[in-house]
Amino acid sequence: MAEISAVMVMKLRKMSGQGMMDCKKALQDTDGDVEKAIDLLRKKGLATLAKRAGRDTSEGLVVSKISPDGKTAALATLCCETDFVAKSDDFVATAQILADVTLVCPADEGIENVLETSADGRKFGDIMTELVSKTGEKTQVGDYAKYQLDGPGLISTYIHFNEKVGTMVQIETSDEAIADGEVLKQTAADIAMHITATKPLALDKDQIDPETIEREKAIFAEQVKNKPANIIDKIVEGKINKFYAENCLLQQPFVKDDSRSVEQVLADAAKQAGGEAKIKRFARFEVG
Repeated sequence: MAEISAVMVMKLRKMSGQGMMDCKKALQDTDGDVEKAIDLLRKKGLATLAKRAGRDTSEGLVVSKISPDGKTAALATLCCETDFVAKSDDFVATAQILADVTLVCPADEGIENVLETSADGRKFGDIMTELVSKTGEKTQVGDYAKYQLDGPGLISTYIHFNEKVGTMVQIETSDEAIADGEVLKQTAADIAMHITATKPLALDKDQIDPETIEREKAIFAEQVKNKPANIIDKIVEGKINKFYAENCLLQQPFVKDDSRSVEQVLADAAKQAGGEAKIKRFARFEVG
């Protein structure tokens, strides 16, 4: 067996980012072959992933990235088992790599596509496996979405200070000058923050799952079943309208001015800027 020197251990540690004892053992098991030792450490990460496959990943970080021209943006979550690991330097660094990777991922959705996308010559799936071998915790990409402008408009993102919830919203405008104005940029940022705080289910009532509506109607009807039959339908209709106002983004009272809906706030901002604007879509991701 080859003698494993401290220099060899330090070299492997610098290359892999693994602990000293793990590096020493990997070198011992591979008779001092650094390349084989690196492969062994990677296999350790894969083994840890398999071993902990059933574990809950309720901690982690939400990350976002917008391209320099502002026409493409991505939002994703990197999840792990404990808050301790989520706050570690290695996890935070990997989360930032995830943000970079999502922006260049060729697909607009699908976690498997993110894992196959490369950063600095390495697939993100491999980078994540290396992180697992360091932390010993199950780690996975929880959510991923990528928006690209296909006409005049802008994309805004907001990450809450705890980095566990974030939002991305795409707004279409009547022309580029409206989108480039500070009025609409600030309004878009405010709406992204609003979405983060209020958890809307959909953009408008047409986008809410019909099964959800029927379930809510059944619950409301049960709540007022002892009322006179001739007014039950009106009461249920009123409750459903309130449900829409609470859960549809466009109808929600704006968090910064509840005298106006989100739709009105955006319309007012666009009018002030000299044009029109509407929300095309949004994504809201939360860890835990």
